[in-house]
Amino acid sequence: MKKFMDPDFLLDTDIARELYHSAASRSPIIDYHNHLSPQEIYEDPCYRSITEAWLAGDHYKWRAMRANGVPEELVTGDGDPYEKFLAWADTIRNSVGNPLYHWTHLELQRYFGIDECLSPETAPEIWNACNQKLSQKDFSVRNLLKRMQVQVLCTTDDPADSLHYHELLASEEDAFHVYPTFRPEKALGIEKEGFPEYLKKLEDLTNVPCDNIKGILKALELRLDFFVKAGCRVTDHSLENHFYIPATEDQVNKILQKRLRGEALTETGCGMYHGFLLTYLGKMYAHRDLAMQLHIGAIRNTSTRMYRKLGPDTGFDSINDFNYAPELAALLDAMDQTDELPKTILYYLNPKDADMLAAMAGNYQSNSRGIRGKIQLGTAWWFCDHRRGMEQQMDSLANLGLLSTSIGMVTDSRSFLSFSRHEYYRRILCRKIGQWVENGEYPDDRGYLNDLIERISLRNAKEYFEL
Repeated sequence: MKKFMDPDFLLDTDIARELYHSAASRSPIIDYHNHLSPQEIYEDPCYRSITEAWLAGDHYKWRAMRANGVPEELVTGDGDPYEKFLAWADTIRNSVGNPLYHWTHLELQRYFGIDECLSPETAPEIWNACNQKLSQKDFSVRNLLKRMQVQVLCTTDDPADSLHYHELLASEEDAFHVYPTFRPEKALGIEKEGFPEYLKKLEDLTNVPCDNIKGILKALELRLDFFVKAGCRVTDHSLENHFYIPATEDQVNKILQKRLRGEALTETGCGMYHGFLLTYLGKMYAHRDLAMQLHIGAIRNTSTRMYRKLGPDTGFDSINDFNYAPELAALLDAMDQTDELPKTILYYLNPKDADMLAAMAGNYQSNSRGIRGKIQLGTAWWFCDHRRGMEQQMDSLANLGLLSTSIGMVTDSRSFLSFSRHEYYRRILCRKIGQWVENGEYPDDRGYLNDLIERISLRNAKEYFEL
């Protein structure tokens, strides 16, 4: 019987072990999509306890704790930090088969050098050991990033953000780079609460009237150029309902005026507005050589009771099941017709969409610049972010495209202890390729395979984002 999570964890062939230890494990990290706070990175605090580092803001863990019967006071409430940690220890012991079990123990090993398994029995010792280290400056936020060899991370930022902390970090931090990501979600969310107020905020910031579609696009373009000057390489969009229905500028302006008058909109009207803005934003991205991320398929804030109590992003979102291939093809084609389709990363949340997106990406790869994998099948995201989900993403990309062009893993995380997920992904990647070679499905060309692993782990992303 193998030892739990030994150095060859998940590496079940000699080839996988060599690929991981000689190539994957040595590659630094580029994390081009996460939800970390640039202010927290700049201020560089030390955490008061492992509870704060692990459980503050991590809705993956919150969902598991609720499923384990933990009262909300010890999940997101003001319960005692040690009691919260004990509740997490009990939850993690009961998380057999869940990726949280592996992630938790990878974090204990890589950040704290703790090989012991977390349980209610071991919790007191692990609590003391982690807290003792976290109190030291060597374990401050920035040093946690350096400990994991993070070279680049891209935060997720609203167009109205000042980017003050990005600018401060750029002026004083040399060990790694923190770049903003342009996420115009509030400008796209015509159907959501606060939309008129957000347009007013954008108008005040840019001195551009935002009572018509041209004004909104001009204001967003000004903010986009501000982001580019701050190092922005990538943009992000969450697509959760109709996102492309063809429309003219006049039609979209009429829809916008209805919304500003407080009148109800149809789903078709919202889809027309979304598609018009996304098309023009995508063209702006193409002209600035930015990548466009499309995260497709979440259904959000499904518990009205808990949304009223805790607000968004607290663990009450899940997988939607709408079909969107025709709309996506039409959106991409609307930009591609004039050769203004930017580099694009397509993420699915519903596993049924993996092959569809892998095939869709292949429709738009042609480009005169020789960009490898211009349209990417994004890494397994959120509810697909586990071993089976990662394997499915690799299989879909290999079957219908080129796995060799993949730009690798992201954390999509709010936790500074989450970067061992890159290791998890790389181990699964080496395992899969090792199995193919072992089964005689690919030749045992170690030189090429080591180079392949380094490219997927690091170099493809560096080239794609021109870092």
